[in-house]
Amino acid sequence: MNFIIYDLEATCWEYKNPGLISETIEIGALKVDRYGDILGSYNRFVKPTINPFLSPFCKRLTSIQQEDVDNSGTFPRVIEEFKDWVGIHDEEYILCAWGSFDKKMFIADCQYHGLEDDWVDPYMNIKAQYQTMKKLNRPCGLKNAIKREGMEFTGIHHRGISDAENLTKIFTKYLDVWQY
Repeated sequence: MNFIIYDLEATCWEYKNPGLISETIEIGALKVDRYGDILGSYNRFVKPTINPFLSPFCKRLTSIQQEDVDNSGTFPRVIEEFKDWVGIHDEEYILCAWGSFDKKMFIADCQYHGLEDDWVDPYMNIKAQYQTMKKLNRPCGLKNAIKREGMEFTGIHHRGISDAENLTKIFTKYLDVWQY
């Protein structure tokens, strides 16, 4: 059994607009075995196609620049590569993320591009389990959870690979506690 600890970044805007649809622009992930050993990492940018230009807000929030996505593959190509890296046809796996946003984004992007999305299950919402485990009245963000655990947040917040690496710290600390 492998755990795919991942985080997505998506197109975003400072103000809500129902005409703007978010798309994945970065996939960052670590593959962790049942013993907590990191087996590998994955980090790719994704070229958005619905709204191909990143907003100034999105660039500030994520530090992802237009050139990063312009020089990348579109979602169908990148997601096939990601699924091969995960080993969805060869190995047992669980996708693990901080909250439900990342699962919803994968499903929405798959549907938009006419791709199957059944591989997104099994899925573990670490944020919800962390809240229950720590008996928190309300969920906390990943950066606050890292701080609560006495750890240092490393890398760039709101970058897929950095958030996945930090989430892996919490995941491996409580490896035997998670329900899956």
